[in-house]
Amino acid sequence: MSGAVLSAGTSFLCGLIGSGIQGSLSPAMHEREAAAQGLRCDYQLIDLDVLGVGVEALPGLLADAERLGYSGLNITYPCKQAVVPLLHELSPEARALGAVNTVLLGNGRRAGHNTDAMGFTENFTRGLPGAKLDRVLMLGAGGAGSAVGYAALALGVKALLLHDIQTASADGLASRLQAMFPKSRVAAVADVAQAMASADGLIHCTPTGMKQRPGMPLEAKLLEKRHWVAEIVYVPLETGLLRAARAKGCRTLDGGGMAVFQAAGAFRLFTGRSADAARMEAHFRTLVAG
Repeated sequence: MSGAVLSAGTSFLCGLIGSGIQGSLSPAMHEREAAAQGLRCDYQLIDLDVLGVGVEALPGLLADAERLGYSGLNITYPCKQAVVPLLHELSPEARALGAVNTVLLGNGRRAGHNTDAMGFTENFTRGLPGAKLDRVLMLGAGGAGSAVGYAALALGVKALLLHDIQTASADGLASRLQAMFPKSRVAAVADVAQAMASADGLIHCTPTGMKQRPGMPLEAKLLEKRHWVAEIVYVPLETGLLRAARAKGCRTLDGGGMAVFQAAGAFRLFTGRSADAARMEAHFRTLVAG
């Protein structure tokens, strides 16, 4: 299922479901890009923390969105995998990843898509050209990790090591990604220090470091100048992990580009129109600077 191409002057309602999302820049990015294309977008935040509920509320929240006339929803932590059984259709990529970050609503149908992998790929290619990809450690095996791990392997990572505090999640994702990329090696690991000792780079895909969840996902002493570090958290843009990595002289990549490129993909799904990614990024950087 794909959305119709919206005509100039059309209004549409969409939103974001997730936990701790009050700092999200998605509303501003989508509404500004819509206005630039002659559309009127009302983008709402549906924050589980504010509502005092968990992922068990997803069925009701989806039903409410349909009743209120939402065109679609973005989905973020911790709902990207939990939403999958509640949908009628999945794009090939969303099905392969087992995770959804964009849902289109209409005619009593719910269609799940995933623009995270594309967003990470664009950001990484532009921000860390020439990065060594022989051996990479990724922290986080949830919905975002599924998409980013897929993207990393598609970019040419030869050995991807996965760590998650939920060991079953890391084991399951490693098995799925290994089946999709048989020429690479994918393995779940328990010892982060040992993995970092042999890794070329680190990809961070957990909520740690977000404004509402400050902290470091690993000990700073494990970072070495030879490592590159890619972050997907973008509020704040400079996380504790990135500050520590830069202090060690590491090449770093913030999560801003991924946020912009995945949003551009979602905008196309919502409206049927191609977003101007450069314009969206310029607006994003202005918002962050402000």
